[in-house]
Amino acid sequence: MTHNSVLKLQPLGAITLIGFVLNGCALLEPPRAPPPPPAPTISIARLYEQPAERSFLNGMRFYEDGQYERAEVMFKRALAEGLRDGNDVAAANKHLAFVACAYSRPAECEAAFRAAFAADSNFRLTDAEVGHPLWGPVYKRVAAEQIKSS
Repeated sequence: MTHNSVLKLQPLGAITLIGFVLNGCALLEPPRAPPPPPAPTISIARLYEQPAERSFLNGMRFYEDGQYERAEVMFKRALAEGLRDGNDVAAANKHLAFVACAYSRPAECEAAFRAAFAADSNFRLTDAEVGHPLWGPVYKRVAAEQIKSS
């Protein structure tokens, strides 16, 4: 090997050496902590054993099936039985408002929307729900009152 060929290999050798050093440093770092375990889930079976939650779930099922009178009974029962979760209470009242508005009971519709806001200060309808011709205007009026009072 001539003197010139050694000079040509030195930069390549330096790069290789730097790579080995950097890899070695990475091996000396302490291991990273494992990711946190997933949040515990809520057992639907256990919830279903609780009367208020069972009534709420049945109300949701009846509502989705278009059985609005039966859904209304179940949502009212869930609230009477002491449904505790604020989101669930708001959802039960939201659906009660929808049924009341659909059956031309505007005072009940307003009261149910007010109860939904009372249960969950972050209660909001989706854009599609707000646009509904029966309960959208009632919701907007009650929501505006909530904003003024806060």
